[in-house]
Amino acid sequence: MALRVFKSSSQLDEKEIFERITKGDEKALEIIYKKYYRMMTKLVITNSGTEEEARDVYQDALVVFWQKARSGKLVLTSKMSTFIYSICQNLWRKELDRKKRLSNEEKDTPTTMDMDSPEREKIMAKCLDQLGETCRKVLMYYYFDEMSMQEIAEKLGFANTDTAKTKKYKCKQKLDELVKAQYSEQDFLD
Repeated sequence: MALRVFKSSSQLDEKEIFERITKGDEKALEIIYKKYYRMMTKLVITNSGTEEEARDVYQDALVVFWQKARSGKLVLTSKMSTFIYSICQNLWRKELDRKKRLSNEEKDTPTTMDMDSPEREKIMAKCLDQLGETCRKVLMYYYFDEMSMQEIAEKLGFANTDTAKTKKYKCKQKLDELVKAQYSEQDFLD
């Protein structure tokens, strides 16, 4: 009579855990989640992130890892923790870049959307009319109706506020390009 010995989750080595993940074992993913949680979230927190952002980045990184492992195309050439850490790093770097873009955009806002003369209003209205309907709505809701990104996302059916922020950023860039292409600085001077 053969005696079967089951290993506890703490006894599994990385290779076994990885093999279980490739087969779709969500319990193995939970083991990884708990095992590397502190290390991965520390990366974000020590680089200007909050606990919540750290948790979100780590969860997103595990989703990426899970998808790659399940695809069968991932061959680990380093430790699993190293691979997941690099995913976290890349995701956090992208998030920091996005935040920087948005904060720079907000610094630009008061001067670029200054509408205190009828001539400027005509120029802006003409350029707004040249944008697509969605862009026009996003900019009008934000700048003229002073809606929050949450309200805009809900009103236009965007997935979330990040989608609305990204759309507003891109639409404002398009508007700026239209204005610069069609008008000189003199058109804006009184």
